[in-house]
Amino acid sequence: MKKSVLTRYRVMAYVTAVMLLVLCTCMVFKYGFDTGEDLTFAVSQVHGFLYIIYLVFAFDLGSKAKWPFGKLLWVLLSGTIPFAAFFVERRVTRTVEPLIGEPAPAVAKA
Repeated sequence: MKKSVLTRYRVMAYVTAVMLLVLCTCMVFKYGFDTGEDLTFAVSQVHGFLYIIYLVFAFDLGSKAKWPFGKLLWVLLSGTIPFAAFFVERRVTRTVEPLIGEPAPAVAKA
């Protein structure tokens, strides 16, 4: 497995988690203080789009790491639970990093 697969997942995990926290903050303002309805709509659309990209990258990583279905489902759903993606990302990184091997050096033909 290439390191870029893990890096893509990690970037999208953080971006999705931060956008979810921004969305939660916007929703507090929308429903608690009756302000920011347009901003909440825009942030929810951006988060939804980024979450779809996160799903693709997480599924790619899970299929290459050969995770069982339960673990893959938990990783996919962590983008919908505030703060969960931060913790899941760390755990995934610790388990996947040993699977990333350096490519074997090419043997020169004589």
